[in-house]
Amino acid sequence: MSSKVNRRTFLKGSAVAGAGFYVVNSGVLRAGQSPNGKLNIAVIGVGGRGGSNLNGVRSENIVALCDVNANNLAGAAKRFPRAKTYRDWRRCLDQKDIDAVVCSTTDHTHAFVNVWAMNRGKHVYCEKPLANSVHEARVVRETYLKNKGRIATQMGTQIHAERNPRRVVELIRDGAIGTVKDCKVWCSRTPAGGSYLPEQKPVPEHIDWDLWIGPSPFHPYNRGYFGGCLAWNRFWDFGSGQIGDMGSHMIDLAYWALDLRFPTTCKAEGTEVNSDTCPQWLTAEWDHPANDRRPALKLSWYDGGKKPGMPSPAFNRDKLFKGLLFTGDQGWLLADYDYRILMLRGDMTHYKTPGADELIADSPGHHREWIIGCKTGKPTLCNFDYSGALIEHNLLALVAYRAGEKLEWDAGSLKATNCPAADQYIRKTYRPGWVLNG
Repeated sequence: MSSKVNRRTFLKGSAVAGAGFYVVNSGVLRAGQSPNGKLNIAVIGVGGRGGSNLNGVRSENIVALCDVNANNLAGAAKRFPRAKTYRDWRRCLDQKDIDAVVCSTTDHTHAFVNVWAMNRGKHVYCEKPLANSVHEARVVRETYLKNKGRIATQMGTQIHAERNPRRVVELIRDGAIGTVKDCKVWCSRTPAGGSYLPEQKPVPEHIDWDLWIGPSPFHPYNRGYFGGCLAWNRFWDFGSGQIGDMGSHMIDLAYWALDLRFPTTCKAEGTEVNSDTCPQWLTAEWDHPANDRRPALKLSWYDGGKKPGMPSPAFNRDKLFKGLLFTGDQGWLLADYDYRILMLRGDMTHYKTPGADELIADSPGHHREWIIGCKTGKPTLCNFDYSGALIEHNLLALVAYRAGEKLEWDAGSLKATNCPAADQYIRKTYRPGWVLNG
């Protein structure tokens, strides 16, 4: 197989594939939207990342705001006084004039909000990760595919819209380092371990704790669960550790550049398995089969201070807290959000510099790309087909880690064919009254 993929073939196959597949009334805004051509948007989760996402879509009509924290909700309502307010996102989705939904809740309710909104014909932008289990990611992706052609979706991996990752994708896809057979990805952030937190009384009046818990098994209130993703994300019932959080960003670039989908195997190891919290460090490896653009390859992940070895002292730089190392038969490419370093085994005579017209176009902005998709049907790069597969792939590592075996993975049936013990970690059990596909 050739190590070099024609740029126009790549652009046609990845950035432009299915152009026009969001045929939303032939590009005409749907009924229910305001006559000034703006979307009617509901923002579910308005604090923290929700506040940032609210700013990202503030040019549209904000018609609904929802948060289990009454203080967050009141602050957002002052900015958008015409918006209706809700504590329960399920009631919010009943509002008839909503065209699109922005989901910025804690991870354990992402899949629920996504699926319920899509089932009601709403466009959806969701903060990463889309889901908190392999099965949830599959349901989100399949729900989107059932509605493909009617709605626009986007996962909030905002780095995908920056210029440097696009240059990395171009270099890899054009064969600057030859045939890539290995990619290592890491983030040194180390979460705390421990156990679910003891009860604190009373529950503050401004917090609807039962709604915060949502579909997860009930745990009594403790303010320690608040304080950002590093507070709650370490618990199995609320998050998926660093591979769910930073893995969504870092592995996204490898997934995009290498045209990855579903692996055939996955193995992982980390700190001793804890029934309450995710590992403080994790290493994982997936085998990806060959496709019509590249040969088979291995992808590896490291977190909690674990890092891969570097091929040269030139790569031992201060910015190695996180990054990606692509290894090809003609060189290496080290990259992060804002830099890329190319090191070759020989010269670059094998590589043809692309013309300006062959570059991946700049993004109008991650939120803006989604808004344009909602209004015109133009494809979004992090739609729930692409990002659903990415999150399913990443969270499979936690299944392998908890099962303690290398998994032979059958993506079609969502099963580890060699490890029945993995089944219990693929799907979650929800509290009575909570339905994922509602």
